[in-house]
Amino acid sequence: MAITTYATLQTAVADFLNRDDLTSVIPTFIQLAESQMNRDIRHFKMEKRATASLDSEYSGIPGDWLETIQLHVIGGGTYPLDLASRQTIADKRSGANDQSGRPRYYAHADSQFELYPTPDAAYEIELLYFAKIPALSASNTYNWLLQDAPDVYLYGSLLHSAPYLVEDARIAVWAQMYSAAVAQLNQSSDKARMSGSGLTLKVRGLG
Repeated sequence: MAITTYATLQTAVADFLNRDDLTSVIPTFIQLAESQMNRDIRHFKMEKRATASLDSEYSGIPGDWLETIQLHVIGGGTYPLDLASRQTIADKRSGANDQSGRPRYYAHADSQFELYPTPDAAYEIELLYFAKIPALSASNTYNWLLQDAPDVYLYGSLLHSAPYLVEDARIAVWAQMYSAAVAQLNQSSDKARMSGSGLTLKVRGLG
């Protein structure tokens, strides 16, 4: 049976476990697997862009944000913002009497971006980030990951079934298969990023 939808994934999990009495809890196994996959997978298909006009010290982070890749001020040129710790920004504010101007640094603060200097006008900010994998549900029956790597979904769900079923011996098996599938997926993403880059291998001769 091909695993192409949320329903067929649930059926496959039940088949692999050889159980027909887990209908109510299999969605929980899938949900737990998705939480782990968001921590483990970094694929180019998770990259998203968002823009906003910011004129204050703090800005909200997109609801599907996982990790910042780049943050830029755009318009009239492109200016990258450097990541800094909250303490570093606090020190800069203190040392410069909390000056305002075009932002040059950012920090992650209380589920927001903190910008320094504080914008002295409205600046167009572009965020490139890794977004959460769209969760499967009865109304969202497939996503890019299920289409590209159904094995990741299957083994991840089976891994999270083992503690519930008190099958400790199966944890290592599912974990190994899940980890291998995730590693291959991440490697394929890295390879795709490099394809067509024009990189060449130079072999140094002996002697």
